[in-house]
Amino acid sequence: MPSTKLTHLFAMFLFLWPLFAQDVLQNSEAFRQNWPTWRGPLYTGEAPIGNPPTTWSEAENIAWKRDIPGLGHASPIVWGDLLFVSTAEESNQPGDEETVDGARSSQAIWMRLSGQSKTSDFRMKYRLFAIDVHSGEIRWSDVAIEETPHEGTHQDGTWASNSPITDGEHVFAYFGSRGIFCYTPDGQRVWQTDLGDMQTRNGFGEGSSPALYGEVLVVNWDHEGSSFIVALDKRTGQEKWRRQRDEVTSWSTPIILEVEGRPQVIINATTRTRGYDLNSGEVIWELGGMTTNTIPSPVSANGVVYVMSGFRGNALQAIRLKGAKGDLAGSANLVWSFDRDTPYVPSPLLHNGYLYFLKHNKGILSCFESQSGNAAYEPQRLAGVPNVYASPVAAGGKVYIAGRDGKTMVLQAGGEFTVLATNELNDRFDASPAVKNNTLFLRGHNNLYAIRAASE
Repeated sequence: MPSTKLTHLFAMFLFLWPLFAQDVLQNSEAFRQNWPTWRGPLYTGEAPIGNPPTTWSEAENIAWKRDIPGLGHASPIVWGDLLFVSTAEESNQPGDEETVDGARSSQAIWMRLSGQSKTSDFRMKYRLFAIDVHSGEIRWSDVAIEETPHEGTHQDGTWASNSPITDGEHVFAYFGSRGIFCYTPDGQRVWQTDLGDMQTRNGFGEGSSPALYGEVLVVNWDHEGSSFIVALDKRTGQEKWRRQRDEVTSWSTPIILEVEGRPQVIINATTRTRGYDLNSGEVIWELGGMTTNTIPSPVSANGVVYVMSGFRGNALQAIRLKGAKGDLAGSANLVWSFDRDTPYVPSPLLHNGYLYFLKHNKGILSCFESQSGNAAYEPQRLAGVPNVYASPVAAGGKVYIAGRDGKTMVLQAGGEFTVLATNELNDRFDASPAVKNNTLFLRGHNNLYAIRAASE
């Protein structure tokens, strides 16, 4: 009998260890000091450690500036001494004839006439760079794949808008329809897998990034075809489970949270926001109410997850996760909601009890008390930063908002609207910033900047 009990205890240990290990990692000092996902170590846009500069220019507080070949709106991620960033570089090689002149031709003609999207008739090099955070030198790079895009992307978009993700042991470069590529931090490719070809709404392109928890990598595949969510073994790329989704194209990145002792995958989308059991893929709860073309990723703290969208309407919902089961419409789990001034592209920032969000893609910022849903301040126009695609980040008691025209506004964090500085660089910023200790990384259309005080 004792041996049987020990066997059961050992089996339980093996089952729980990956989750325990991930919880230890995510609460470790090392994890908090890095920027492993495009929304940071807390998945909220906050850097809990670090204090980047308040002011900078091309001549001030620029530790280094690095040209990145190609174009990508993927946000940089950072672990230790390495920054990882992905790009799509158009080669001078013409595309595959059957792709350009065959299956893709009618869509390409429509997109060119509509002016909403763009196509490429050339092969693209989809590349991951590893860059030294101190010097800006390229440690290594790898062309994950070279091929012609099977469809277009938004006129403001790129073919490398999905951000990579890391746990310090692996780096996962995700190029959507081109595949997922797993590397070691020193550049050795471990595995790769191809999930198929997306057909996005109006050919607007792809943008959702993977989520990672324990031994599992999760990808959301919402498009105009058969949508699904899939969980992969992070060490091999083998599928653990796959679940079909009744969804059209969305660009929201999942987050994974521990709820009542079990990890949940939470995805914001047009038809329903859903919480999935990470171990089985079963839907635990769901709630409708978002708008068309859902893009912003969820943020969460203190057992409440916040989801929003802002195209052809406005929606913000604060959902209590404890006890959430089935359809939450009309339930007490919907703590509060709001129907104005919500974002289209930028995701919200959750920091020290305040929820910050932009109106549509405009430089108009609202700040709410996250628990009560009361407005800390009504929408404030960010003078000099009229248009924003990047998501706000917070560090050192400050909020950073990078604009599409090259200006970044720095605000005092908290419930009062206080502008500390507006800084301008010779570039345009659509990718969201990253923070590592006292350095702010801005990925522009042309260059990657490391912004750090000269005394550091």
